[in-house]
Amino acid sequence: MNGIGVAAVLIVFWLMLSLKILNEYERGVVFRLGKLLKRAKGPGVVLVAWPVDRLVRVSLRTVVMDVPAQDIITRDNVSVKVNAVVYFRVMDPLLAVVQVDNYLYATSQVAQTTLRSILGQAHLDELLSERERLAAVLQDVIDEHTEPWGIKVSQVAVKGVDLPHEMVRAMAKQAESEREKRAKIIHASGELEASLQLTEAAKKMQGEPMSLHLRYLQTLTEIAAEKNSTIVFPLPIDWMQALVEKAGGNKG
Repeated sequence: MNGIGVAAVLIVFWLMLSLKILNEYERGVVFRLGKLLKRAKGPGVVLVAWPVDRLVRVSLRTVVMDVPAQDIITRDNVSVKVNAVVYFRVMDPLLAVVQVDNYLYATSQVAQTTLRSILGQAHLDELLSERERLAAVLQDVIDEHTEPWGIKVSQVAVKGVDLPHEMVRAMAKQAESEREKRAKIIHASGELEASLQLTEAAKKMQGEPMSLHLRYLQTLTEIAAEKNSTIVFPLPIDWMQALVEKAGGNKG
């Protein structure tokens, strides 16, 4: 009876060490006497023959990795700091365990190196205005390097670009100059359009002399509505011209 009890205790102890519970998002890579089993186990209850088998848990959930800010010199020799976010997940647990020592650390290093090399080939304007295109290039390159490890990179996003203060001030001055340029162009266009309209109106008034007097009356109405104490007497220009000619004739 004592032998049976001891055996039962040993069996229970062995089962406690051998039974593993894997979550839905986990898979177990099993090594039996150092050799890799061809299929990953899980999810659920998994029997691992302790101490013959060794189980390595691998998560299949998407990992969001923040790439630290990298010092980059762009193609036009501007020093900036750029940080990014990489979204990836393990597609093949066996490769993720066997082909690389630490796939999280390895992916982080590949992302940092790729970020410096790819963005260093771009101009500053491209880095600021074409982030989506550069992010797609980063995703393709990082995914190509991590594919042998059973890792799929689903997205790369460039979070921010930190510019030197001198460059920020220079860009602010450039933007201000551009706004002033557009304002002057718009003002000049308005002056040109107004001159064309006035020229057209003058031609029409020249053909109808009475329209000039009607314009005088309209001006009086507008002034009277704003300043009742002001009295304006319109003097036609042709009268002034006749007086000037008459005065010149008297002098002669």
